[in-house]
Amino acid sequence: MSSWIFLGIVVAIGLWLIAVYNGLVGGRNQAQTAWSQIDVQLKRRHDLIPNLVQVVKDAMGYEQETLTKVIQARNNAVAASGNAAQAGPAEAALSLATHGLFALMENYPQLKANDNVMQLQEELTTTENKIAFARQFYNDSVNTYNTRRQSFPAVLAAASLGFGPMDLFNMPEAEREVPKVALR
Repeated sequence: MSSWIFLGIVVAIGLWLIAVYNGLVGGRNQAQTAWSQIDVQLKRRHDLIPNLVQVVKDAMGYEQETLTKVIQARNNAVAASGNAAQAGPAEAALSLATHGLFALMENYPQLKANDNVMQLQEELTTTENKIAFARQFYNDSVNTYNTRRQSFPAVLAAASLGFGPMDLFNMPEAEREVPKVALR
């Protein structure tokens, strides 16, 4: 009789471990899939920026420092790809540099009349929106996974099963501000 009770307890613990493991795997996989969606959009953005800089470079001859900052921020963002904790600040710096470039472009009427510039600017704006939606989905997925991982009774087994916390994709507070454009 006691051997049946013992066997029942072992089976119950085994089933519980399987359920916890499968739930954590599902949560982690969803967060990783969400990150891949961000990664696709970031790559698209990284690919568009050099094209925009190349198109506006000649018209903005006196603004080479700004163009250099945009390219440097883009290169830093590419280097930080794949790691949410590092990518957040790097992507925020890239957004800030890009918005600064857009603000300066307002001073060049020939750029506003250039269809290629307008198309690239529209594609970048659309990509920024897609990144924002993908980031929200990723952060929601990571939050769900981390909550599941930290909740009782999963917290008892999560670390020993190899499920560590995942980082959110956040932008530093100071870099969330949109630059102000002065009207002339």
